[in-house]
Amino acid sequence: MLFQPGFPFALENGDQVIWRPAIPFIIDQPIYNPATRDFGSESGMGDIGFDLAYSRTTDSGLLTAFGIFTTLPTASSSLLGSGQWSIGPEILIGKITEKYVIGAFPNHQWDIAGWGDGSVNLTTMQLFATYLPGGGWNVGTSPICSYDWHRDQWTIPLNLTVGKTVVLGGKPWKFSAEINYYVEKPSNFGAEWMVGFNITPVVENVLASWFK
Repeated sequence: MLFQPGFPFALENGDQVIWRPAIPFIIDQPIYNPATRDFGSESGMGDIGFDLAYSRTTDSGLLTAFGIFTTLPTASSSLLGSGQWSIGPEILIGKITEKYVIGAFPNHQWDIAGWGDGSVNLTTMQLFATYLPGGGWNVGTSPICSYDWHRDQWTIPLNLTVGKTVVLGGKPWKFSAEINYYVEKPSNFGAEWMVGFNITPVVENVLASWFK
């Protein structure tokens, strides 16, 4: 379960600075014990990640952003996190119209500190293409692909996402579901299928008033 709020801060020129923390809670994660050659499970908080980006959208709908992405070793158990603090650049380029949203969002991270045995050298890219047929509906694909340079390992899903935006209590809420089938995955214990459900309310950014 992932809690990921987005905090946009509007600038005088119309651009935005966006901060997005991502706080994971892991429930019954299968953990392999090489001593017993069997699986157990672990629950708790994972490593917290966040990105900070400068974003601009032109009158023609061209969306660009650049910033940093970092992951903090906050996992409640060494089995649920990397034990490494990693950081690196991110960029985004996309196009927004009344009928579709398309784009790409790559980032890369290297470890810079920590106590974990492994190291981080990871490229991740989210590709997104969403069709907006009207009535609040959206359908598209937004696979998150990654390449681990240390293990020479790709993770590539085929993704389908369907969602609808409704107004509840005077506020817009987006409800969506997605399914992923992994055509490339870590050879040992990588997931083959993943199903996700997302709830996205739009609320006021109370932090924005601190910077006025």
